[in-house]
Amino acid sequence: MNLQPGQTPSLTGWRLRWYTIIFEADTVAGRRFDLWLIGLIVLSVVVVMADSVQSLHSRFSNTFSVLEWCFTLIFTLEYIARLVCNPRPLRYATSFFGVVDLVSVLPTYLALFFPEVHALIDVRVLRLLRVFRVLKLAAYITEYQTLLGALAASRRKILVFLSAVLMVVVVMGTVMYVIEGPGNGFSNIPTSVYWAITTMTTVGFGDITPKTDLGRLISSIMMLLGWGTLAVPTGIVTAEMTVRRQASEPGPTTRTCHACLSEGHRQDALHCFHCGAVLPPWQTGA
Repeated sequence: MNLQPGQTPSLTGWRLRWYTIIFEADTVAGRRFDLWLIGLIVLSVVVVMADSVQSLHSRFSNTFSVLEWCFTLIFTLEYIARLVCNPRPLRYATSFFGVVDLVSVLPTYLALFFPEVHALIDVRVLRLLRVFRVLKLAAYITEYQTLLGALAASRRKILVFLSAVLMVVVVMGTVMYVIEGPGNGFSNIPTSVYWAITTMTTVGFGDITPKTDLGRLISSIMMLLGWGTLAVPTGIVTAEMTVRRQASEPGPTTRTCHACLSEGHRQDALHCFHCGAVLPPWQTGA
């Protein structure tokens, strides 16, 4: 087949059926596949967390090991299936979710080559990398995409806000270093800035506390200032999500043209916006 530059090769037969099930979340089979995969992802992360509890690990170590290998094999087959049925496998493999898919299964295989006794890298560190599987959930839940879109659209405002907060904590940390000094725990400016951050965020670990009256006054002002500024990022993102919701029309779906494999067609679309081919019927239902 001769393809023009940038043109996506078409799929037929079993590859097209697999692609529809795996990548199209708006079909009946696609939704069932996504729900099944979400359940496995959540269950595998629960197993990783339970395995980190020493009392559970000592009692169910073999069970956890068997479950982990079952999850790893299933996710490995899923990753291979995505590469096989995707017309652009390299593009998928280097995408964010493609990397997450790979990282979610790689540690289990790497652990075979790094025994717990002789390895320079502790095998438990590799095992903990399996929690990256939870990032796969974002690919299957629409609300995650909405939230990520709002965060991306608000990134400049949030960066400006964070830069203002950074300037405040640096200045106030330096002031507290001058007022309190090493004798009261403010041994250097970075330590004082650390104190300013914990105070500004109203965390207040209490490992460093001002002893002078002026220092306590400044601390009180920073606590009140921090309490008022914590809501700013939330307000920025919420406002962006509200604007998007009010301006939204019937949005695009994961419907894929079976002729050119372009995605993002609306529910009521009859023809592909890219090549004009007739789209398969819109599927509804559980």
